[in-house]
Amino acid sequence: MSTIYNFCAGPAMLPQPVMQKAQQELIDWNGLGVSVMEISHRSKEFIALTQQAEKTLRELMHIPQNYHVLFMHGGGRAQFTNVVTNFLGNNGRALYLTSGQWSSSAVKEAKRIAGESQIDEINIVETINGLHQVCLPDLNQINKDYRFVHYCANETVDGIEIFESLTSPWPIVADLSSTIMSHEIDVSKFGLIYAGAQKNIGPSGLSIVIVRDDMLSLPSLVQSSVMDYNITKDNDSMFNTPPTFAWYLAAEVFEWLKSVGGVSAMEKINQQKAQLLYECIDLLPFYKNGVAIENRSRMNVTFQLADSALDSQFLADAEQAGLVALKGHRIVGGMRASIYNAMPIEGVQKLVVFMQEFAKQHS
Repeated sequence: MSTIYNFCAGPAMLPQPVMQKAQQELIDWNGLGVSVMEISHRSKEFIALTQQAEKTLRELMHIPQNYHVLFMHGGGRAQFTNVVTNFLGNNGRALYLTSGQWSSSAVKEAKRIAGESQIDEINIVETINGLHQVCLPDLNQINKDYRFVHYCANETVDGIEIFESLTSPWPIVADLSSTIMSHEIDVSKFGLIYAGAQKNIGPSGLSIVIVRDDMLSLPSLVQSSVMDYNITKDNDSMFNTPPTFAWYLAAEVFEWLKSVGGVSAMEKINQQKAQLLYECIDLLPFYKNGVAIENRSRMNVTFQLADSALDSQFLADAEQAGLVALKGHRIVGGMRASIYNAMPIEGVQKLVVFMQEFAKQHS
């Protein structure tokens, strides 16, 4: 069977060694004679797994001791609600920076929960010389009292990534769903980081929350106990039955990432992959990308064919070549190659060769 390279934006491909190990252990995990999905989440074996998962994640991201790591339900969208219900009690206010579809969705959810009066919004993307470019505001010039400022580091739909460090007089809440562990960051600059698992961590349905201790003293709204950060912390992320198989796979992904050199090594590979693909797009008039170079996502490379009438043919031929899930999001169209940590450089190389040949055939 020929190799299939899956460029889906999420649920995304997982590292092959992780999937092979999961396959081997599916019905006999840890020598117990049963699957990890079939044992109690409160068993000593599973608790050991969760403790090791947190330990490895802390090592990979250099998470300071005054931060708590929570493994929660619901993916990234659940955290759109949770950051509001956990932090905006007593009429607290928050500032949201919007840069694309996902940050705009977070604003919509925040306003639905807290109300229009508690949420302010600044659009930080401008179209300059026909390209989308991030223009971060000087937040120190804003004379308001916010509980936090929220932004999304990478817009998977729009192919926009923010590489600049955000400076803020208020705690920074960041959606890192599609960039977590793709490059080094300083966790101490954030009040809270959250990430849906289905891109760089594991399967869908799980989310990681990394929250600074002082944030947990902020007044909250009335909310579900399973989404309360304090209750989750106090119960070691097991107030109720967690998504055990997703947690198991996340733990294996952390170990895989550690085995290949950690986040710093992965960052270099991700830079190489993105450079290969963007060079192909820039060198061939047959393709175009509408994002300023400094804000081009390393995780989600969006591009359009000069003749959109060839889109269907491009996708069909790509799939025939073993390059799947390249169709752009329905909102923006075109193409999108999601090249998260698990995508090997060979997959990007094969895509580039295909794109070159397709352009030659149809020019």
